[in-house]
Amino acid sequence: MRYEIRVDGQLSDTLTEAFPEMDHLVLSGQSVLVGPVVDEAHLYGLLARCRSLGLRVVEMHRLPE
Repeated sequence: MRYEIRVDGQLSDTLTEAFPEMDHLVLSGQSVLVGPVVDEAHLYGLLARCRSLGLRVVEMHRLPE
């Protein structure tokens, strides 16, 4: 499965490094993380990482295969 997670603002290099399994790009003032998610536990782990780093998740969805 591949997911897209959008967070407010532009991630610094340090914050980007906190998500090594995800590709990163910036669109319209939001940072977009895109990458593989192996299971539900991995997805919740990514969301927990966002929360612990103070990132506000704006949108998250599974991408078509």
